[in-house]
Amino acid sequence: MPVAIITGASRGLGLALTAGLAEAGWQLVVDARGAGELAAAVAELGVGRVVAVPGDVTDAAHRHALVAAADRLGGLDLLVNNAGILGPSPQPPLAAYPLGALREVYEVNVVAPLALIQLALPLLRARRGAVVNITSDAAVEPYPGWGGYGSAKAAIEQASRVLAAEEPALRVWWVDPGDLRTRMHQEAFPGADISDRPLPATVVPAFRRLLGDAPPSGRVRLTDLLTGAGR
Repeated sequence: MPVAIITGASRGLGLALTAGLAEAGWQLVVDARGAGELAAAVAELGVGRVVAVPGDVTDAAHRHALVAAADRLGGLDLLVNNAGILGPSPQPPLAAYPLGALREVYEVNVVAPLALIQLALPLLRARRGAVVNITSDAAVEPYPGWGGYGSAKAAIEQASRVLAAEEPALRVWWVDPGDLRTRMHQEAFPGADISDRPLPATVVPAFRRLLGDAPPSGRVRLTDLLTGAGR
């Protein structure tokens, strides 16, 4: 059975992807900062082999534990860097953005995913696997107030492009899932009604299609796959 690591898997998109891949027969190593929340989420799945490794992706020892858990399952076919943080809520303009908070946004959304990729590369190369870095339209659109989060996602997108050029035997996709009804999206719009946004589970078929079709490395919008528009 193929093996994947999915970070930030206790809720939202990460949990939806975990459920979708577990149902498809994948073995999974998943993490989240909250041990209790992660254990409850995994217990509710009731399907597949899912190894929960609670911890913070910014912690080097935790990243080593994730890769070691995948190795014990037989290797690694897919790394999904989904864990991330929004930053301050409501989001401030760049002119007033707290620099300490900006450093944390970059540490979680850029540095930690790259550090995990570095550790996972030997296993991924052995299986000619794939890396998925979850991104956002905020990486390519100049939305006022999204300078911190958006620039961090732009950075991980450029890192993904370079990684794809440096590792041609792997698939590297930077995946925009679209606006979803998640806690992070609610934090971005405090007090707003986001009930019109689709649930994360709605994009899982598109993600599974991505893995099945295995197109060349590049930027992927899951909504395009859902509508048949392609990449």
